[in-house]
Amino acid sequence: MSFWEIAKLVEYNRLALPCEISEWFENALSYPAVQLLDLTPQIAITSTQLVNFHRDPADQIITATAKIYDCPLVTMDTKILGYTDVVTIS
Repeated sequence: MSFWEIAKLVEYNRLALPCEISEWFENALSYPAVQLLDLTPQIAITSTQLVNFHRDPADQIITATAKIYDCPLVTMDTKILGYTDVVTIS
């Protein structure tokens, strides 16, 4: 979902990357700690059960993924930063 959101920001000219989007994705995925995760049934279900979370489906899936994998979520989104059920890094 994060990659999709980045691609949408580029499409809407709200984000400029230093290279083509496909090259940027390839570079991002080459970092050792970065991995592409599947959208699993567990993540989909958890995304619908986030208590007191806002209604953006992409944010719900991203947040549920962080919750399932028990990993910090890097974001600048104030709606996600205010959610206390996951650890966030801004």
